Amino acid sequence: MNEYDVKNEVTDKYSLRGRVYHKIRDDILSGKYKENEELREITIGNELGVSRTPVREAFRQLELEGLIQIVPNKGAYVTGITVKDVQDIYQMRSLLEGLCAKWATEHITKEQIEELEENVYLSEFHADKGHTEQLAELDNRFHEILYEACNSKMLEHQLRDYHEYVLRVRKKTLAKDKRSHDSNHEHKDILEAIKEHDPEKAERFANRHILNAYDNMVKNGLYEAYQ
Repeated sequence: MNEYDVKNEVTDKYSLRGRVYHKIRDDILSGKYKENEELREITIGNELGVSRTPVREAFRQLELEGLIQIVPNKGAYVTGITVKDVQDIYQMRSLLEGLCAKWATEHITKEQIEELEENVYLSEFHADKGHTEQLAELDNRFHEILYEACNSKMLEHQLRDYHEYVLRVRKKTLAKDKRSHDSNHEHKDILEAIKEHDPEKAERFANRHILNAYDNMVKNGLYEAYQ
């Protein structure tokens, strides 16, 4: 097995190595492990019921992603996602989400459009009720449908990663009543542009949607999730 095959197996959600990698990664991104906290192979291996080997391989991949730092003869330490990382992610994601919406306009199916319409309708209902968890799930699904519809596995993979990186702050953002309604209206604008077969408008609306989410986060001091 060459280096490329090993990397693919580590990040494959269905292999043992992949499950270990994704569990540790999710725990870092969710805030379970704090910045500069040491990650111990034996402890994590015992928690997950695996040997040290898949844990060690997961550490190597997480170091490549910049989520941990491995110090020779000392151990592995969490670096996590910083405020600067969040800012960079939103700037890059705004451009890629725009491109995704543009390409989705050209490839989306009737079934996907119908699911987006239902998503917007349900989001409005749950926003009125203040149902934060349901809103977060619907927000995730709205973007996932666009990722699936863009007809690019490379773009889809990159956007899914960015979406997960800012999981904590996205949930806090949607908990703000006004933002939840504004976000859903922005989703509706993207959907209408797609239904009108206007890729440039869809791109513009999707780009603005992500920048609005970032602006709202800054305005409400939600950076504290990464401090």
